[in-house]
Amino acid sequence: MKNSFDDLVKLSIRLRAPDGCPWDREQTLETLRPYIIEEAYEVVQAIEEGDKDELIEELGDLFYEVLFASRIAEEEGDFDIYEVVDRLHTKLVRRHPHVFGEEKAANAEEAVKKWHTQKLKEKNRKRRLLHIPRTMPSLLRAQRVGEKAAQVGFDWKSAEEVVAKVKEELTELEEEMKKGGRAAVEKEWGDLVFSLVNLGRHLKIDSEGAAHKAVSGFIERFGKIEDKAEAQGKNVSELTLEEMDELWEEVKRESG
Repeated sequence: MKNSFDDLVKLSIRLRAPDGCPWDREQTLETLRPYIIEEAYEVVQAIEEGDKDELIEELGDLFYEVLFASRIAEEEGDFDIYEVVDRLHTKLVRRHPHVFGEEKAANAEEAVKKWHTQKLKEKNRKRRLLHIPRTMPSLLRAQRVGEKAAQVGFDWKSAEEVVAKVKEELTELEEEMKKGGRAAVEKEWGDLVFSLVNLGRHLKIDSEGAAHKAVSGFIERFGKIEDKAEAQGKNVSELTLEEMDELWEEVKRESG
């Protein structure tokens, strides 16, 4: 049996009722924030792992957080889930003039430009083009900023130009390191990372995803170093740096 959208709305009302779930009744928009973020990350993890059944589960959990937040807002006299859906529908139609209007888009790049052109036309918008949530992971936020700036033409022309910028930022970081000023070093380090993210964008690399893979790869290899140390009857903390480097290179050779 397929449960309808309205059935789910009724369920959310029931859970928040006086005789509903005590935990659900205690929640506020503020307390839901960490759960919304957590569920979004779990959706991303399911996508990365290619687990379709888990993805169904996590998409449902994320969707319920949207419904839950809307239910709380309705109780406070602000809006309900139907207004959320209605506004989303209207926005999607308005920002796709190449689908629902007379305009045309030959490719994905043109479609994105039309989306943002329409977005900038909306007179009731209070946000600027580069309004990106501060709560986003820093690499992802940096990539979105670069993408949005590029959509209005503020961008390097090629990856080679970004490489030159990366080298420039690295040189500036090295110069500040010699001076020893912590604040300046931190600033130049941040500029270098931002440039690297933009290089990744020009190379069609998802910086956030690539960084996660690199960290996961390091964790996996270090775990194998721990295994090899244990096989020698040692704890990894007992190894010298040279011994750990030797095992690291051995693990790299074995993993290809």
